[in-house]
Amino acid sequence: MTDTPARLLKLLSLLQTPREWPGSELAERLGVSARTVRRDVERLRELGYPVQASLGAVGGYRLAAGKAMPPLLLDDEEAVAIAVGLRTAAGSAISGIEEASVRALAKLVQVLPTRLRHRVTALNAATVPLPGGGPAIDPELLAALAGAVAGPQRLRFAYRAADGAESRRQVEPHRLVATGHRWYLVAFDNDRDDWRIFRVDRITAAQPTGVRCPPRELPAPDAAAYVAGKLRERARTYRAVVVLPLSAAEVARRLGGAPVELEELDERRCRLRSGADTLEWLAFRLLTLGCDFEVEEPAELVSHLRELGGRITRATGPAIGPATGPVAGPGEGPEGGEIHRPGVARCPAGSDGGR
Repeated sequence: MTDTPARLLKLLSLLQTPREWPGSELAERLGVSARTVRRDVERLRELGYPVQASLGAVGGYRLAAGKAMPPLLLDDEEAVAIAVGLRTAAGSAISGIEEASVRALAKLVQVLPTRLRHRVTALNAATVPLPGGGPAIDPELLAALAGAVAGPQRLRFAYRAADGAESRRQVEPHRLVATGHRWYLVAFDNDRDDWRIFRVDRITAAQPTGVRCPPRELPAPDAAAYVAGKLRERARTYRAVVVLPLSAAEVARRLGGAPVELEELDERRCRLRSGADTLEWLAFRLLTLGCDFEVEEPAELVSHLRELGGRITRATGPAIGPATGPVAGPGEGPEGGEIHRPGVARCPAGSDGGR
């Protein structure tokens, strides 16, 4: 590569990868000598790029943080991925991020090559982000929590519980987990000597202590699994057990990561266990799956679904089209007989399983 400007851009692109580059590897990538690499590094420094060099057998060059943000050199996939992320950020629960994401997306589109600009423009025209509806999150608070996690260092903050009770906490932060409409901090609570999850929108006055803390082993495969398990435990007002004519993988896909337990019965059936504070929410979750289901428990959910079915029947009025016989009442077959097993509500969504 003999064109110096093009070579400098290529070198800058390589250095933006978060790693150290041995001079010999850079020379091989650029097709020049190690001496030319050293000269090009000096040119980048003269242009204001903070290129650091370390000596030794494992030494090399890396781009350090500077006072100004240098231009990023992205490949096609990276540019489109950033555009998608900026477009969907408007639906985030982080306060004030919508305007910033729109400004950043406009700057990105302005400099995209034509082949990519068409793809991103089509994406913008075809998608509308729907706000998640969760409580707004202060981005400065989120950054402070993330900094404490990265430390890692102990953190103090005020916390408001679900019943409104205020308390002061000192924790060892582990991870931040975003569920789509809420953010949670997974941390070890020093005062309670146990792991806890904290809703970020209920945290105020977060102050890193500067005291570093050694890593602790989380009692779960990862932070996301731990949060999902804790959310399942909390939803104890009503616990539903339902059999679905779908594989566990398909149910998980349709629920989009909702905190439920799935038990594979066979290739075409699974058992779902889910909790909620209201019967209405349990019914909504089941009906939006778009398939038949059988409620094994609780009896209150069976009664609620029957009441809901009657309400829907009354709301839709008489059937339109050729009459095929009297409409069966809740829980009755064509001859007035019971079609459900005792204690089990069968709710058909269609003869093809709702697909």
